[in-house]
Amino acid sequence: MSDNTSKEQQAPAQPAEGDANPGKELYPMSNWKYDAFLWGISIVIDLFFREVHHRGSWYVPRSGPVLFIAAPHANQFVDAIILQRTLRNEAHRRVSLLIAQKSVHGFIGWGSRQVGSVPVGRAQDSAKPKPGFVYMPDPINNPNIIRGVGTNFERDAEVGGMIFLPSVKGQSGTNVDILEIVGPEEIRTKRAFKGKVSLFQLTGRHDITEEGRFTNPHINGPKPGFEGTKYKLAPRIDQSKVYQAVFDRLRSGGCVGIFPEGGSHDRTELLPLKAGVAIMALGTLAQDPDCGLTIVPVGMNYFHPHKFRSRAVVEFGQPFSVPPELVTLYQNNERREAIAQLLDMCTMSLKSVTVSTPDYDTLMSIQAARRLYMTGKKLPLSHIVELNRKLAKGFSKFKDDPRIIDVLTRIKKYNDELRYLNVKDHQVEHARRFIPKVVLLLLWRVLKLCVLAIGVVPGLVLFAPIFLVSKVISIQKAATALAGSTVKIAGRDVMATWKILVAMALAPVVYHFYSILLAYTRCFGYAPDWLPWWAIFFASWAVCPAITFAALRFGEVGMDIAKSLRPLILCLNPSSSYSFHQIRQQRAQLADQVVATINELGPDMYDDFEKNRLIKDPTFPGGDTSLPPDFTNPSEPSSPVSVGTPPMVSRRNTTASSRALPRNESFSNIGRVAMFPTRPPSRDRSRSSSSGGGFGSGAFPISGFTTLDSQEGFEKANSKIREAMAERGQMRRRKSHVGSDDGTEPDSSQDGSWEEIKKHA
Repeated sequence: MSDNTSKEQQAPAQPAEGDANPGKELYPMSNWKYDAFLWGISIVIDLFFREVHHRGSWYVPRSGPVLFIAAPHANQFVDAIILQRTLRNEAHRRVSLLIAQKSVHGFIGWGSRQVGSVPVGRAQDSAKPKPGFVYMPDPINNPNIIRGVGTNFERDAEVGGMIFLPSVKGQSGTNVDILEIVGPEEIRTKRAFKGKVSLFQLTGRHDITEEGRFTNPHINGPKPGFEGTKYKLAPRIDQSKVYQAVFDRLRSGGCVGIFPEGGSHDRTELLPLKAGVAIMALGTLAQDPDCGLTIVPVGMNYFHPHKFRSRAVVEFGQPFSVPPELVTLYQNNERREAIAQLLDMCTMSLKSVTVSTPDYDTLMSIQAARRLYMTGKKLPLSHIVELNRKLAKGFSKFKDDPRIIDVLTRIKKYNDELRYLNVKDHQVEHARRFIPKVVLLLLWRVLKLCVLAIGVVPGLVLFAPIFLVSKVISIQKAATALAGSTVKIAGRDVMATWKILVAMALAPVVYHFYSILLAYTRCFGYAPDWLPWWAIFFASWAVCPAITFAALRFGEVGMDIAKSLRPLILCLNPSSSYSFHQIRQQRAQLADQVVATINELGPDMYDDFEKNRLIKDPTFPGGDTSLPPDFTNPSEPSSPVSVGTPPMVSRRNTTASSRALPRNESFSNIGRVAMFPTRPPSRDRSRSSSSGGGFGSGAFPISGFTTLDSQEGFEKANSKIREAMAERGQMRRRKSHVGSDDGTEPDSSQDGSWEEIKKHA
């Protein structure tokens, strides 16, 4: 949905006193149609994506009204299917999503009706270019006045509509609401255009700062000779019925989902949220303050979303409620302030479940830094997303720090060299084998490829027309979407949708053609005479999809093997072995620099940095944690590193309350999967910590710690400590042949440190 702040005037009026029951639903949902459609379309989603992982599904309330806000909207209609399927399978909730009115046609329109979607008209969908040019005659004293040359605003524009400026170099054009039509060549807007690009488009002046201020305020008017800029106009769209339908669905205890950025895009950062999401929440609570509405942020995180057999992570954030004071502001006609504050809350919640970077190069650098930082450690996909997010936040906060600038520069140079050699980062790390091993491994993998080709080639030939047509059409649709959008970069957000739609439409046609061909030719003469033609037809319909699916599975494995052949060949090539050796050394040095920089700046970013360290796993290839004896912790030059020291955990995280975590996510290996750094804390720090030990210390599992949240638990811990003190004292007396005649316990100061006693206890 793409409503702007102007829609606060279009929200439905408050109901009369006593009108608390929702009326008949405008867009009803049929449960069995919803489930049947999701079941069918999920098969296609599973074929397109290699893995769709969910994270934090326990945050979703199992009852009551919920407003889901999902971002970034990077995969057009595929986002909706993945979100609905995940909620249905993991949280047992059905959700009605808002869909653009222009998309409610054909198969998409039919599918949206099966799942109870709510169609929404958007201003940008109905915006059309109009004749003439526009400019700002008085940008200093009266920036709300827009004047035209060769325009007819009285005919083309209307109060409540919108005026759009063109996009510039991939940056979306600004739009504002029309407040008054002064004449055929002059309008007054509800708010002034802001920003350097917009003001330049309307004035032609170059004395504008990045914040949109004129450095020469004494000069009034546009640049001399400036003719103006092109524009688009959109009519006023009444959203009152849409809002009321959403209010009714939420007040009746249902779920509504919205992609508040307003439309799909392929940018690496969140777009500004539209006001519609805030109006939905505030309007619902204004009509029924006791309905119990909660808002749940959802992060749609993809790895190459437009590519076949890519991966996705759907992450649910912590739900929050709308503060009552915002509802009061909304009811007292202070809607702009209430909407602005709620949009800020929604934006912050979405940033906690998404990875946002200013551009693609920065995103690639952050992902490379994560791989360098995690050398020798294999993490679940959801933890990779979490680490990417933390690195993105840290790099954004310290982007002006010389250390971060130097790291990013070296990472970009490293990525360029990888592209030059046409290898991946993980291939560099594992290309360290002797020549005989390399030869044997190369021959073994080539043999496996030949075996897999037996299952791949038939399906590849059968499905080739569908692959080619879907790719061509998706590229054409991406170009069309890019031309009609002001926010897209390459239009890749529509490619996955069109690949799936084309495959769904074309696959039955192709299989039907193959079946008819085989039945007509009786399998090219190989079928026995007693076999009827219709049996051949139906058998072909069963065999063709099976061959295609086998090719998909075998091809997926074979592609991974094929990608691993180039580094092996490079190892055998004398001309490239030196380059490979150099880039391996460069990678090792860069990995040390990344780890040192993160460990140095991490405590300034996260207070619990030292307690949630992500150490290397010695059992994983390349995960050797041995360090030179004179190595010191970069963050603590005077403190030696204790290799193998487990990460520290606060004792309160192991109490009965922490063991009551929901069980729809596995916590069995939580002691071995920490959250951030790769190097362990210093020995001195770990011993002086009040946490009393870390995961795995003394071979204690998580549940083995004594709880201190009760008097019984405290007495038990105290008893253990005293017993350990007595045992320690007896051992020291036997060694020194010095005993106590009265049998009293020795003083703890003579029997080692308090931390050592606690460790043995």
